[in-house]
Amino acid sequence: MLTPIRADNISAPHGFFTRIGGVSAGRYDGLNCGPGSDDAPEAVAENRSRVAATLDAAELVTVFQVHSADAIHVTGPHQGDWPKLDGMVTATKGVALGALHADCAPVLFEDAKANIVGAAHAGWRGALGGVTDATIAEMVKLGADRNNIAAAIGPCISQRAYEVGPEFMDEFLADDMENTRFFAGGQGDRMQFDLPGYLLNRLREAGLQAEWTGHCTYSDPAKFYSYRRVCHEGGGDYGRLVSAITPA
Repeated sequence: MLTPIRADNISAPHGFFTRIGGVSAGRYDGLNCGPGSDDAPEAVAENRSRVAATLDAAELVTVFQVHSADAIHVTGPHQGDWPKLDGMVTATKGVALGALHADCAPVLFEDAKANIVGAAHAGWRGALGGVTDATIAEMVKLGADRNNIAAAIGPCISQRAYEVGPEFMDEFLADDMENTRFFAGGQGDRMQFDLPGYLLNRLREAGLQAEWTGHCTYSDPAKFYSYRRVCHEGGGDYGRLVSAITPA
């Protein structure tokens, strides 16, 4: 039985799934849902099946994530190659939209009145590029009302663990000088970037009621996979968490 983290502001069946409760072994120990990893395909398939079953969905749908600012409307499993983008929306019951992540931020969306949901994978590049805005726009095209959309950011790397260089900060300041508020001083010329804070601000400026679950993927290896933590431990492949939502 999986016990994902839930958001208080979303009523549709959803979950920010931890690594607990899966069948993967070794460095992927637990609920690795990333087919792009080198984990055993049958283990990944079983883990994804457990996620879908937890949400009472027929299918868990994910995409080939590329840190883009693009989103699409889906009605079922992809036919042929998976689309290369980072946001999805649907109003189709039985379809669970999943965002794979291991430090990047998963964002789940819901217009409860229209019964339209969305999911986005937001790393720093996609966040800055506007993947959340693209996902909201697709929901509105499908019939959602922006004023009724709630969004929740799931477990991701926190500011305390997200050290970046000056060139990283420069990209955000080139977009908006007020983005300085999402950076704190680190050692030497290094800075600490607040990814969930940046996303919360962006979502709220878009008119949404938004929250973050408050969980840091880097800081809790028992519950979460973390790309950066693996890099700091010597590198190699890593598991992928999934956060998913399906219409009620």
